[in-house]
Amino acid sequence: MQDIPDVTDGRDEKLIVLIEEFLGARAIRKPSAHTLAAYRRDLTAIARLLTEGDPGATPLPLATLPISAVTARALRGAFARFAAPRAAASVYRAWSTWNSFFAFLVADGRVAGNPMSAVGKPRVPAPTPKPLRGEETPERLLEAVAEAPDGRQRHPWPERDLVVLALALCAGLRLAELLDLRVGSVVGRAGERRVEVLGKGGRPRSVPIEPELDALVERYLESRRVRFGARSVTRESALLVDRFSAPLRRGGLQYLVESCYRRAGIVDRVPSGAQLHALRHTFATRLAEDGASASEIMRLLGHATLTTSQNYIDVTAGQQRAAIKANRTNRALARLAGSGGDEARGAH
Repeated sequence: MQDIPDVTDGRDEKLIVLIEEFLGARAIRKPSAHTLAAYRRDLTAIARLLTEGDPGATPLPLATLPISAVTARALRGAFARFAAPRAAASVYRAWSTWNSFFAFLVADGRVAGNPMSAVGKPRVPAPTPKPLRGEETPERLLEAVAEAPDGRQRHPWPERDLVVLALALCAGLRLAELLDLRVGSVVGRAGERRVEVLGKGGRPRSVPIEPELDALVERYLESRRVRFGARSVTRESALLVDRFSAPLRRGGLQYLVESCYRRAGIVDRVPSGAQLHALRHTFATRLAEDGASASEIMRLLGHATLTTSQNYIDVTAGQQRAAIKANRTNRALARLAGSGGDEARGAH
């Protein structure tokens, strides 16, 4: 197969410049910061491999690599090296990113065609749910974190840790969605509260939260005011912060969840590779076990947009709230929200 000619207007533009233009165009669509960071990682990783060229060749500086060097043959070699140490899902995501990048360049008239059709991509099997193992494991986790602060922490903050777990277990939020939450993301009147989420692909959704979870959020925010002052809690502030009042980051959130598993002694009940996602899968699994329909689960989890052609029942807000209320994990939150609040606040 012949390589597709790249430059259409006689200019040999630099790859790194075009990548920045693509990311700028994507930013206008308002994806999450983590989605945009993933685009950048995938584009940069392959670009660096492209600078290496053929085996034995002298690598080019990334800043000087021209788009004309990004041929189908070069991309196949770069993706082969990229794929060697990585899972199929990671390779597929990078392929999709580069496919979108070239689609953008073609639409903008910067290249003549998209060479990604000549680059193989792995088949990624549909992911299987990976909930926490054990019937009472979620309750054990919540109770252990509420009752036994981590002795290894210099500044234990059980109210914050509990809210992180509860938002994943009782609202099904992804890691990136948790990090993107603002204080003002929790909206609505008492008894009708919900959390507004910007989901995967930039799709917004609204997830009802029960009074038990709402009470834990309020307790956490009050503990935060005690620690850092009222000005640290505004509508635009990040909902989840670290012990210095800075917004939690990906690594910090992952470490927090892992430490909670250790405190509860349930590390062996967490599926390999799931970590925080195991909490989201537990949420979905329990909804199904407690009678929620497929359309309710898809709407609450933000998996896809329901259309009339997909034979899914459109779910009203009341039905969504009923599905949330049926989630038996909320019973554990009710016990936690109703006990220890004054003592927890007094400790700060």
